[in-house]
Amino acid sequence: MPIHQQFYIQGFLDYLKFQKRYSQHTIISYGNDLTGFFDFIQLQFAAESIGDITSSFVRSWLASLKEKGVDSKTINRKISSLKSFFKYQLKEGALQKSPMATIVSAKVKKRLPQFVAEADTGTLFNYLEFPDDWNGKTDRLIFHLLYNTGIRQAELISLRMAHIDAGNNTIKVLGKGNKERILPVSSQLSQIIKSYITDKKANLQGTDTDVLLVNEKGKKLYPKYVYSVVKKYLSGVTTIDKKSPHVMRHTFATHLMNNGADINAVKELLGHSSLAATQVYTHNTIEKLKEVYKKAHPKA
Repeated sequence: MPIHQQFYIQGFLDYLKFQKRYSQHTIISYGNDLTGFFDFIQLQFAAESIGDITSSFVRSWLASLKEKGVDSKTINRKISSLKSFFKYQLKEGALQKSPMATIVSAKVKKRLPQFVAEADTGTLFNYLEFPDDWNGKTDRLIFHLLYNTGIRQAELISLRMAHIDAGNNTIKVLGKGNKERILPVSSQLSQIIKSYITDKKANLQGTDTDVLLVNEKGKKLYPKYVYSVVKKYLSGVTTIDKKSPHVMRHTFATHLMNNGADINAVKELLGHSSLAATQVYTHNTIEKLKEVYKKAHPKA
């Protein structure tokens, strides 16, 4: 390895972990992107140092990804990984110039986030039956939390007993970059959580009492379980293509916007770092207004 890629990659990943405090999932993604890039240029080019890497090397790699059918969104993520990596190397003095200066992100066709219609969420909570066992209680609470708070799947799984403030009807969520936010919940959801905790203490022996949501063995939930639960129950109430925990987050935000919520408030509830990430939900609101206009206006 003429470039000693592992040395540079590991230094960058340590920076992300210990200084930027990125999640393990994000760090793994960065590592995979960088390893893929360096493996490619080691095979294709005779670079002997990191300073020998040019923008043409990067373009060749991106072209090879496109030939393999990698979509534009994934390619843009890889470009972002490389930009962050080389920016760090500049900062560390390993480079005088970044090869990413002339690299432009691929154009991505914007798609509106899918969400569950309000009538369908009504069916989900009012008519769909959850089994009267521990998994049923857990599955029901998963849906209430996702729809009432808009939290991410990782945030849901990481909820702790100490994060619940039933007296003030709030929960504390640990989001991306270990940023905390306090979310309001309804008194109804507070009661559901309280009942769940009481049942857990009474019926599950040796449970991890620090974690809110657990399986029938008292163990912390894993992502695949949450995903399969959401897909299973949403399949019973909606025909939309995507049926994932993140769709419930989209549903939370879209329903708020459609019912007149302030976009800045939605931004805070979602834990977005910038308003740009939240603005996508205004497009769904506009589409709804167009639909109402076409149905109701005589001249539409």
